Amino acid sequence: MITKEVIIKTIDRAESKEDRLSRNFDIAIMTLIVLNVVAVILETVQSLHEQYGEFFYWFEVFSVTIFTIEYFLRLWACTAISKHKHPFWGRINYFFSLGALIDLVAILPFFLPFFFSMDGRFMRILRLFRLFRLFKLGRYSSAFQMIENVLSKRRSELSISVGIIVSMLVIASSMMYFIENEAQPEKFSSIPETMWWGVATLTTVGYGDVYPVTPFGQLFGAVIAILGVGMFALPAGIIAAGFEQELSGRGKAEEAEELQEEMNET
Repeated sequence: MITKEVIIKTIDRAESKEDRLSRNFDIAIMTLIVLNVVAVILETVQSLHEQYGEFFYWFEVFSVTIFTIEYFLRLWACTAISKHKHPFWGRINYFFSLGALIDLVAILPFFLPFFFSMDGRFMRILRLFRLFRLFKLGRYSSAFQMIENVLSKRRSELSISVGIIVSMLVIASSMMYFIENEAQPEKFSSIPETMWWGVATLTTVGYGDVYPVTPFGQLFGAVIAILGVGMFALPAGIIAAGFEQELSGRGKAEEAEELQEEMNET
């Protein structure tokens, strides 16, 4: 008999290689997600769209059918999970969870035109929302799960570093506006306009479309560019440290499991 527990165990990420049914389901869904992303990209090529437009449409219908069935199966069987145990509030709680919202966004753009009249521009935007299906990989891939764990555990440090970068951007753009506005009123017309220069300089991209021409402005710009190297390296260092900690923790857990198996065998 197919129960909610069996469904949840099958459609959730396989915990071990021995769980072949769940593992095969994961591989099938991940393959379909990747093919969907490839289809969205190829569909923007006009010649391919004209030649294979019907194929793209029916592949989209097939994909949405699979993802919709999966979504409603999860919504129905979620009460088998302890934190969603209540038959009503449990489903409401699951409905607003991040994973469920990603699943909903992945299929909703297909159904909206059947209920609302939309112009061509909005329809194109809705079609791009299909790329959100890529985030569904996080449920099935251990690599994506690791990224999610790292970002979650390092959330406070990343928030602080982003706050520092935003503060630096505001201060640098404000200072440069007052330095260069008189010399280049068309390029440094306001602080928001100057923020484009601030972003390009702090990230050391330097597009060259907007740059200071006064001596003091050039000196200040050089200082900001040097500071930007350190500021934007900070989040990268935090994420790298998080990955190192996560990999180290997984390695220790695997060693503990192997040791436990050896002890059980003896």
